[in-house]
Amino acid sequence: MSPITNLFSSYNLPLVALSILVAIFSASVALDISSRLKYAKNVSHLRWITAGAFVLGLGIWSMHFIGMLAFHLPVDVSYHFGLVILSIVPAIASCAVAFYLISKPSVSWRNLVTGAFFISIGIVSMHYLGMDAMRMDAMISYDPFLWTLSALIAFAASFVGLALLFYIPNVPRFHWRKLAGAVLIGLAVSGMHYTGMAAANFSQMDHSAAGHTSPFSVDSTLLAYGIGGGMLMLFVLTLASIRTDRRLEIQSTESEMKFQSVIESAKDAIIVADFQGSIVQWNRGAEAIFGYSQKEILGRNISTLMPERLKKAHGDGMNAYRETRIPHVIGNTVELTGLRKNGEEFQLEMSVGTWETEKGVFFSSILRDITERKASEDKINDLVYLDPLTGLPNRRLFNDRLDSLLRQADERGFNFSLFYMDLDNFKMINDRFGHSMGDHFLQSVASRLEAQISPRDTLSRLGGDEFILLLPNTEYGKAADLAQNLIAALNVPFRFENEEIFTSLSIGISLFPSDGNDSETLVKNADIAMYQAKEEGKNGFQFFTPNMNETIDRKSKLATGLRKGLEHGEFTIHYQPQINLQNEQIIGVEALLRWNHPEWGSISPAEFIPIAEETGSITKIGEFVLEEACRQNKFWQDLGIAPFRVAVNISARQFAQKDLTEIVSTILQKTGLDPQYLELELTETIIQNADTAITTMEELAALGVHLSIDDFGTGYSSLSYLKLFPINSLKIDQHFTRNIKSDSKDAALVKTIIRMAHDLELNVIAEGVETLEQLDFLKTEQCNQAQGYYFNRPLPAQDIENIYYKIEPA
Repeated sequence: MSPITNLFSSYNLPLVALSILVAIFSASVALDISSRLKYAKNVSHLRWITAGAFVLGLGIWSMHFIGMLAFHLPVDVSYHFGLVILSIVPAIASCAVAFYLISKPSVSWRNLVTGAFFISIGIVSMHYLGMDAMRMDAMISYDPFLWTLSALIAFAASFVGLALLFYIPNVPRFHWRKLAGAVLIGLAVSGMHYTGMAAANFSQMDHSAAGHTSPFSVDSTLLAYGIGGGMLMLFVLTLASIRTDRRLEIQSTESEMKFQSVIESAKDAIIVADFQGSIVQWNRGAEAIFGYSQKEILGRNISTLMPERLKKAHGDGMNAYRETRIPHVIGNTVELTGLRKNGEEFQLEMSVGTWETEKGVFFSSILRDITERKASEDKINDLVYLDPLTGLPNRRLFNDRLDSLLRQADERGFNFSLFYMDLDNFKMINDRFGHSMGDHFLQSVASRLEAQISPRDTLSRLGGDEFILLLPNTEYGKAADLAQNLIAALNVPFRFENEEIFTSLSIGISLFPSDGNDSETLVKNADIAMYQAKEEGKNGFQFFTPNMNETIDRKSKLATGLRKGLEHGEFTIHYQPQINLQNEQIIGVEALLRWNHPEWGSISPAEFIPIAEETGSITKIGEFVLEEACRQNKFWQDLGIAPFRVAVNISARQFAQKDLTEIVSTILQKTGLDPQYLELELTETIIQNADTAITTMEELAALGVHLSIDDFGTGYSSLSYLKLFPINSLKIDQHFTRNIKSDSKDAALVKTIIRMAHDLELNVIAEGVETLEQLDFLKTEQCNQAQGYYFNRPLPAQDIENIYYKIEPA
């Protein structure tokens, strides 16, 4: 049946205003709820989404039905109860979508558009389901334009509402913004409703076509009271809940802020992890120590902060606590190794506490970076126990380990060995290259020695170029093998400043328990064995033997006797003639010291001179020889013997004296000997520091003294310095002279030295001539002079007088 007439409608303006106020009020409550979404988590987060969906959804729905109740037609209108209730669903569902979107940390404009689309569908569905719930004697038709406009307004209202719900809660202090936002949302929703109502055309039907009231219909007055009362209760409860939640939140926030301020002000790392080890709290101290920001680390396992090798032990400890609840680390302070974000390991100190809530068990850890403290402790230990130059254990640490090893060896019955080691020519290297390079050289030596031993051994530097080595569980054979390896390692030349440097090692070895039962005896006996190795030619090793003590005892007595010998007149000087090979005439003598010990008789210079060098007695003895030789030579001249030179050896210690020139000058003046009749013999090894040596030699030459280099060819001097030295003669060492006929290489060396000396306009004299064959060879090679047993042994002064009385000046 076709509609008869169009019905005209009107509005109850107070109810219209009420509907708009309901929309605004529900939007305001929704904005309050949205502000809590930013901070709510887990269950609380879901609860606020649900509450917001119901409040805003029911608010929009209430606004819709209050607005419909404000709408009057000239016919009776009731509502289908089921459809009324059903229309709530899309309203709440669309608002749930809205609150889900705004609960995200960030929302793009694309998300807002998509969300607004689905929300607008829900609002439109709610509106037209509500319209369909109307029961009356009229039919509803819709204006397409206004219907479309209502849908667009619904979309716009949804978009604006989403944007306001998301952005306005971020500025909670500006209340007028929230009010403006609530008004805007309310007007937008109301605008959609009333535009939708304007799109509806109501046409009255005849009585026969009129619908009948459904048994599920409800009177509009009753519905108005129901909606009004229900919404009033809902809003009151919601406001009460929000107020209570806000009060509790403020209290919780204040408490948390106080707690957080304490945590954030701490320089130590404060970390909270749950029962599974996931990090749930992380302060700035932790960020500074470990390098992870809070965003990077939250949710990750606490094992992230420890090296891989420690993770299994940590996991086992956590599992054990979960099963037994027996604490091992909890309540204690322990030191651990931590791992920074950049992969760097460091030392930390940790104390752990635990508590339990309805959410489970939590662990709080306070961690402190103790890297600097450990470094300070290590530095102190290094200063106390390590040699600052090489980093090896020093004497104190070595003694501690030796005492510990002695106790273990005594308890368990095992043997060990002790090496006392000394570099053979370090002083020469140090003097030549300087102390800085000498230190670098010692570091290289230490590295080579360390490379030959195992981690259980202890290599220590005692000072200077002396090292000591402790070898647990080492018998005679193993000790000998290792000693040989150490010597071989140092025989490989070192390279410094593009120059090869050679050194060697002398080692003395004592064994426990055969060579001593205490540290002092073992070290002393190894030291004795080391000196024996040096006397045997260096670059070797010696095991301690009991008879070495007798040797040391003799050396000690000789050292004491040297100091007393000068006072008691035990020293005399013999003179060995030097022969001119052209006419075999005596042209000079070499002064040689002899010692007649009151207990042991005649002592060889080869035995007591090295002792005098070591003890420093050589300086006094050297001055005695120099003065006595000058005095004797002057005495001979005064007797009428034709003048000749007397040659005196100068020791290394004498040559190193800063006042050597003054001493020589004083002795010449004191004895009255003309300087031209004194010759000083210098060995190559005492002029290694060329600059200083040249200065001293020039001062001596300026006095008029003749200078010669003794034992030429046995030292390490650079030949380039020969042209700089103000010398008069070279003396060929007796080792080369003795082997002229038996060793072609020695013969070649002698020939080379003679030719080189002549080319440099130097006199050359050969020592140790003992046979006619040797003499003939030297004459053939035009050697200038010679001395040796073939001509004369060293003679007392009286015998020299007897020889010279009949000699004319050469």
